[in-house]
Amino acid sequence: MNLLPEHQITIRVRYQETDAQGWVHHGNYLTYFEMGRVEQLRASNISYRQMEEKGLFLVVAEANCQYRLPARYDDLLVLHTQTLKAKGARIWHEYKLWRGDELLVTGKTTLACVSDKGKVKRLPEWLLPT
Repeated sequence: MNLLPEHQITIRVRYQETDAQGWVHHGNYLTYFEMGRVEQLRASNISYRQMEEKGLFLVVAEANCQYRLPARYDDLLVLHTQTLKAKGARIWHEYKLWRGDELLVTGKTTLACVSDKGKVKRLPEWLLPT
């Protein structure tokens, strides 16, 4: 059981995710990225809940998001999540969010593995991509 190197999910924009102009509020894209990471783990047969029960947590150390085109309520989006690298206590991801053939948003995150006490921990072997 190892982390899949890439994964994709479909997201339908909910009304409450939009701002007064009817566009997806910029902060929601980071939530979409988190959804992508959690589903990547789940598809790899790794439960984030079970990981937390073992005292391991993945915390965001750095996040970047580049907005190209806006999304609106009820748009059907596809988020592609790719693990670029996993080494030591860190995992680097890249994200691409599409509406059909339009690339809307790209982003990157760096996650750090920590204990339930907040102490940095080396990634377990099963969290490394195959």
